[in-house]
Amino acid sequence: MNTSVILLIIVILMHTMTLIHVTIFNGEWDGIVMLLSSMLFLLALAIYGFTKHKDSRNDR
Repeated sequence: MNTSVILLIIVILMHTMTLIHVTIFNGEWDGIVMLLSSMLFLLALAIYGFTKHKDSRNDR
């Protein structure tokens, strides 16, 4: 899978989680949604950093 596709899927998951949180749960589970969103964000950063590091090593 392409890196941009993986990052796009993570962004879609984050926005869907926020939408469900606001519409269905009326914003009652703020801490859980923020934790999951932060974890997805850190996962996206790790994937991006890993692929950039791998690409820079291949250019040498």
